[in-house]
Amino acid sequence: MTRKNRLPKFPDDYIDTKAGEYDSSKSMERNQKRSTLLSIQYLFDNKLNDKEETIVQKNDSFLILDLGCGTGFSSEILIEHGFRVIGVDILIDMISRVREKKRIYENYKDIELILADINFLPIKANIINHIISISSYNFITYGKSNYGEKVKLLNDTAKYIKQILKQQGRVIIEFFPKDDKELNIFNKSFINNGFEGFMIKNNPKQKSGQTFLLLKKKE
Repeated sequence: MTRKNRLPKFPDDYIDTKAGEYDSSKSMERNQKRSTLLSIQYLFDNKLNDKEETIVQKNDSFLILDLGCGTGFSSEILIEHGFRVIGVDILIDMISRVREKKRIYENYKDIELILADINFLPIKANIINHIISISSYNFITYGKSNYGEKVKLLNDTAKYIKQILKQQGRVIIEFFPKDDKELNIFNKSFINNGFEGFMIKNNPKQKSGQTFLLLKKKE
């Protein structure tokens, strides 16, 4: 199930025994944690500060929504950096492993966990400081084969994310678009629904592969 060979298949590679394989994979853990560290760095990228009065700097009291937290690799890094964390995942086989870590390990004690679809979260408006999503945002369109359905779902999700974010809230999405068309509809869903920002790729000419969207909520 290594990413260099293929992208994981949702949900097959994240349920039953596959969830355990994922959680015990040292390469997966290493890649997820590295991407989370990069995302924290991007969260406070100076290029997102366009005016002096809206500069956002690191604050340990920030409440971070870990969107698609999986078995907790990304949440662990966020907690280590002092953030308050809400982990969200739609798969019980994945999030149950974070619950077990929360029971066993002291550094997981304060994480809040929600088993839910991102569009149906019991979260009030204007309560989340920032959102980070590591390698899971592709999967929100699972089951939507029609292009129009995908666009609508992505737009609805972006609107919801904007609603729960506080003023100056930021979003870092690390994902793996399969081509320029897919990258476009994901990016436009945010740009057309109250966000601004830019993207970072390992190679500016790449049409697929690891991509980071750096976004901030418009005032």
